[in-house]
Amino acid sequence: MTDALALQSLPLFPLGTVLFPAGYLPLQIFEVRYLDMIGKCFKTGAPFGVVSLNKGSEVRQAPGDKPGGDSFAQEIFFPVGTLARITQLSRPQPGLMFIQCTGEQRFNVKSHELLKHGLWVADVDLLPNDQQVQIPPDLKALATTLQRVIDTLHDQELAPDQMPIQPPYQLDDCAWVANRWCELLPMALELKHRLMALDNPLVRLELVSDLLERNGIPT
Repeated sequence: MTDALALQSLPLFPLGTVLFPAGYLPLQIFEVRYLDMIGKCFKTGAPFGVVSLNKGSEVRQAPGDKPGGDSFAQEIFFPVGTLARITQLSRPQPGLMFIQCTGEQRFNVKSHELLKHGLWVADVDLLPNDQQVQIPPDLKALATTLQRVIDTLHDQELAPDQMPIQPPYQLDDCAWVANRWCELLPMALELKHRLMALDNPLVRLELVSDLLERNGIPT
């Protein structure tokens, strides 16, 4: 759990993806508004918040002929996000960072503010962690198939930072298995966000099972 200061002024990173708890997120940082924020978070060990864009672009763009108002195109994001903890950071050249992050606790944005240099900060409420629920027998095949996916990835001898699913593997836990499938399956961003925001990991896994069947993926 993060401290009260971070909860009251949590820096946000709006992205065109959904970060799930225990998920892996590599990022390339080059925008001025994020370089300083990421550097401070890494130095202090503080998290930042990943929220999913409902409107706008990950990279800020001028609004064209839009008269007045903000000097950048509008960004709108979904209200539930996930804390991201930086595990690795490198600076290959000035003005460029490569980071690796792990998803932690989910949060709900209570209020948010756009600072002058383009960084969003928010007051957030942390949401309870998913309860650890063992996978019921009728859904065990989802864990077995996910294990095969992980084995296939290992057989490709990918570098550790290229593995989309990072250890520790919790293949007996509803939330962990559901979250990894949500990351892998092709689906609309809004649906992915709704699944992440669900407070019942068993229901999330059941919905994932339906999605696998709909996508013709045998389990």
